Amino acid sequence: MQKKIVSPLFIALFIGLCSFTVYQFGKNQILLDMLMSSLNQAHYSPLKIDDDFSEKVFNLYLKRLDNNKKFLIQSDVDALAKYRKSIDDQINSGTFEFYDLSNTLINKRIQEKENWSIEILEKPLDFKTDDDYEIDGDKAKFVANEAELKAEWKKMLKYQVLSRLDDLMTNQEKAKEKKDTVFVEKSYDSLEVDARRKTLKANTDWFKRLSKITSKDRFSTFVNTITGLYDPHTEYFAPKEKKKFDQSMSGQFEGIGARLQSKDGIVKVSEIIVGSPSFKQGELKAGDEIHKVAQGKNEAVDITNMEMDDAIELIKGKKGSEVRLTVKKPDGSFKVIPIIRDVIEMEETYAKSAIINNKKKIGYIYLPMFYADFTRNGAHRCSADMKKEIEKLKEQGVEGIVIDLRDNGGGSLQEVVEMAGLFIPKGPVVQVKSKAGSINVMEDKNSEVTWDGPLAIMVNHGSASASEILAAAIQDYKRGIIIGTQSFGKGTVQSFLDLDQYLLPQFDTVRPLGSVKITMQKFYRINGGATQLKGVMPDIVLPDPYALLDLGEKDLDYPMPWDEIAKATYDEYKTINYEKAKKGSTERLKTSNAFKLIEAESKELKTKKDDTKYSLNLEKYRAEQKELRIQNKKYDALKTDIIGFSAELTNIDRDAMKSDTTKLNKEIKWTKNIQKDNYIYEATNVLNDMR
Repeated sequence: MQKKIVSPLFIALFIGLCSFTVYQFGKNQILLDMLMSSLNQAHYSPLKIDDDFSEKVFNLYLKRLDNNKKFLIQSDVDALAKYRKSIDDQINSGTFEFYDLSNTLINKRIQEKENWSIEILEKPLDFKTDDDYEIDGDKAKFVANEAELKAEWKKMLKYQVLSRLDDLMTNQEKAKEKKDTVFVEKSYDSLEVDARRKTLKANTDWFKRLSKITSKDRFSTFVNTITGLYDPHTEYFAPKEKKKFDQSMSGQFEGIGARLQSKDGIVKVSEIIVGSPSFKQGELKAGDEIHKVAQGKNEAVDITNMEMDDAIELIKGKKGSEVRLTVKKPDGSFKVIPIIRDVIEMEETYAKSAIINNKKKIGYIYLPMFYADFTRNGAHRCSADMKKEIEKLKEQGVEGIVIDLRDNGGGSLQEVVEMAGLFIPKGPVVQVKSKAGSINVMEDKNSEVTWDGPLAIMVNHGSASASEILAAAIQDYKRGIIIGTQSFGKGTVQSFLDLDQYLLPQFDTVRPLGSVKITMQKFYRINGGATQLKGVMPDIVLPDPYALLDLGEKDLDYPMPWDEIAKATYDEYKTINYEKAKKGSTERLKTSNAFKLIEAESKELKTKKDDTKYSLNLEKYRAEQKELRIQNKKYDALKTDIIGFSAELTNIDRDAMKSDTTKLNKEIKWTKNIQKDNYIYEATNVLNDMR
């Protein structure tokens, strides 16, 4: 959830700071100085930079540097531990002894280990021993020496080979059972060789990715370890990452409209986005390989073996500009394809609706995120899109509406206020508190109500931030009923500061520095409580596969505390019989085979999460995996159509997509999945009870 708040004080501080530091330190020190100043001045709860702070940085950075403990040994940790209580002094003095040593050590250890995969996987492995392998890095320990570390690597690689070998053997057994005439049976030795070869390929690709991690990338990790001590959502963004963030939050970008994948150094087209420039131009197809990229008539750049992100940056570009792709077709021929770039909308991020038939006609709206026009390029706004979807549903005479916010991680604060206003007349939606203690009550000031009928909002552990604001406001007004599981528990507001705008023109050589997203405010329900850590507890709680796992804000590193403020002034609705709705749902859950299965799945997932050791004995491993497959088979019943429950597109959407069969079929497939969703089914049952 982001807002733009820039104080004149910051400008004065940063300009003065940069005037002093640019002559004395490098870009990293300027970045860190500006970052620490912004955190001290702008963060809701600034921290004291002392030995305790230093020790926390050390522990968190070590965890992020080598979380699985597969590169560093104890002597490396001991060498770094000498700085355990002096990182704060280095931050204040502008020195980087700890960071420099960590960077040198990890790069050295990665280079040393690169050939271990080749050496260990060169010969057949013994799967008759009774060893086991711990896959949870938090439970593992740094080993004493290289010999012990190599033994751990051998266990890790055996586990990877074993997993692939089990898959190959299981697939072969299934083919034999089905009497597949095309299938050619392989001996155990051949399958073992295949498993080792695939494991070696995966590890070779892993080391290629590791080798492309730059000093800038590692410094960003170090910087974000420091920001991570303030709270989980305060974060430094390098320029490229900030651009990606803005695009994801607005649901659009400028480019050609092709989804790409990289394999063996070749960028390949996996999908053409319907309606995009590539789609309209018509020559670029899924399966084509892109070998060269030219900006208009300029010389083409060979992108084979180029880092995927760098290749994508060359292909993307400003609306109206031309890119020329040298493409290898599946038949081996080469072709230069010119495409004029345009704005591409990622429609899967936008609100969409369907008509659900379950005794009554119910409207269903899926909202994956609270998007806004962050790029200022005419992008969609989720509150406006929500209003359009409601109007479509009203036109078809729905008797209730379900809004699905499951796994919606949030987004724009202003958008959620405007969206709440679609369901209530004028009134407060959320309270926002600054670090100085002032409280701003953000209100819906539009008396128009788009939907005044029965309303249900679905949430789960992945519903966070703006999702929690909307659910909490609807719950506090008693305007609708909240259904699902306890939400994530993020009750903080972040704002971006563009560090470049505080540099004077004479310091252009250090640009771009990037941006920092800082928690500057906390938000509160209109009833005065915070969603921070506690989230929103639904009126009707449903079983959930992940109910017993640690997935909320409270389980992150260094979350901000819960508190509460005074209640805002608002009037509650008196139209919902909550007791009737809860009683009806409780009775249905008692007889629901689907939700009984989900409760069983929840317990099994908890057991699996806690049991992180795997046998490296082939016979034992295969027996364990077979048992897991048998267990998982019973959950197939959760993927079938629910009797008497159907979903379809609205007439408006169906008519609009009539000429685009690809898009129409994709959306029809989406409605088919709705028909298998027990949570949506129960939400519509609850709405039926409310009438």
